[in-house]
Amino acid sequence: MSDIDEQEYDPIVPVDTDYEVGQDNVEVLGMDIHNPVFAASAGLTLLFSALVLLFPEASNTTLMGVKGWILDTFDAFFSLSVSYFIILIILIGASRLGKIRLGGEEARPEFGFISWVCMLFAAGVGIGMTFYGAAEPLAYYTGVYGTPLGVTPETKEAYELAFSATLFHWGIGAWSVYALMGLSIAFFSFNWKLPLTVRSIFYPLLGERVWGWPGHLIDLIAVVATLFGLATSLGIGANQTSAGLSFLFGFEKSLSLQAIIIAVITLLAIISVVRGLDRGVRILSNINIAMAAVLFGFVVLMGPTMDILSAFGPNLINYFRDLIPLSAFQNRPDREWFHGWTIFYWAWWVSWSPFVGMFIARISRGRTIREFLIVVMSAPLIIALVWFTAFGETAIFQYKNGIGSLPDGITDFSLVLFQVLENLVIPVVSSVFALMVLVIFFITSFDSGALVIDNITSGGKIHDLTMQRVFWAIVEGVLATVLLVGGGNAALSALQAGAISTALPFTFIMLFASVSLLRGLYLEAFHLRELNRD
Repeated sequence: MSDIDEQEYDPIVPVDTDYEVGQDNVEVLGMDIHNPVFAASAGLTLLFSALVLLFPEASNTTLMGVKGWILDTFDAFFSLSVSYFIILIILIGASRLGKIRLGGEEARPEFGFISWVCMLFAAGVGIGMTFYGAAEPLAYYTGVYGTPLGVTPETKEAYELAFSATLFHWGIGAWSVYALMGLSIAFFSFNWKLPLTVRSIFYPLLGERVWGWPGHLIDLIAVVATLFGLATSLGIGANQTSAGLSFLFGFEKSLSLQAIIIAVITLLAIISVVRGLDRGVRILSNINIAMAAVLFGFVVLMGPTMDILSAFGPNLINYFRDLIPLSAFQNRPDREWFHGWTIFYWAWWVSWSPFVGMFIARISRGRTIREFLIVVMSAPLIIALVWFTAFGETAIFQYKNGIGSLPDGITDFSLVLFQVLENLVIPVVSSVFALMVLVIFFITSFDSGALVIDNITSGGKIHDLTMQRVFWAIVEGVLATVLLVGGGNAALSALQAGAISTALPFTFIMLFASVSLLRGLYLEAFHLRELNRD
């Protein structure tokens, strides 16, 4: 067995399979679809949407019941799974396996470093960070929905945990989930020359059976989880967009307005989808990050500048200090907060992982595993640190000093960003600008999601059949709208319930995926050219 550092090392492990990408595909209405997965995922999603519209109250009750049962029964499971993913990713990146290049030694990155990081961020967490940037730290500090670790609200401990708990949810825990899925898909697709789809991860465990119903089921769960995870983010984006329009222009914030917003964003996303990855998503992502950077700089300069700048270091230190206590799942004094926030976030990230994982896999060919993991784990943490510190510090400063309407308490999460900007200079201009940032994040998530679901439902075939991507963009919009309307006054909870419900089975898939990845990396590293078959 040759060592990974030897010069003659060939990273590509040939896979002896008769399967050809697209061999199970059929052409329907200009779409090149993988029939079992496409038909089942589209059919189930549309059937679910119809049932929610026909029986909204019963559907909402069922969703809330399933959500409560999962949170009560599987809280330890989600918590332990995410902790395991973090440890696994760190060990892989620090080992000799990190030298493996995705796509082989001759592969080179398709996108520049800055564009690569921008697409990682815009597709991964853009909408959520815009929504929660000011609201989440303020909520933890004031205890409006409970406090992390049960500390007393509006104390020094509450202030420190407001930021460390926020970073806990948006930092390496979230991105370890994405990194595991992204690395697994990229490695087996680019190094083993398997289709760019979730089922390919399991080739070392299932062999040729991944092309049959076991593989169909894996891809089906991945598509459904992605759709519900995206629906949650899109619903949040619609909620905040309608709040901004209401705050700025007096529109009535209603479910009807949110449904109209989703319809408009769907049309805009379709335009980006038609333009493709390089001319659509990449350009929008770069614009989005540039605009987000301008908004961030504005808040830093016009807000409590010195407080913000002096908080970056302590917030990062406190994050690592509180990482283990926040990860605990037994004997917690904040069980309700833990379920409502942490477990929901872990489930949300898992439901997003097929989407974000496949997207970052597709744009990461040519990177070494170590570079991939370091950037995917650290860059979003740094961005989250500066973003939440700037917006959260400004919100808490205004609350503590009786500035504006925030001291009256949080009445609507979606309004907090605009309430913060209202107390800075040129409030209307900055609020409109923030609304534009949100809308573009909205679009990039939409078209990135359509791109990824298209890959899975075409059997891993990478092509430019725009009609297929348009179809999935429309389905995304329909599902988000249906969950909003079906949820009624509890629309956000209904969206969260959908994400949590689909995340549970996919967490099991991710645990098996980690085993398969380790086996694949072992075979790659030691240059074994034959895979055991059943």
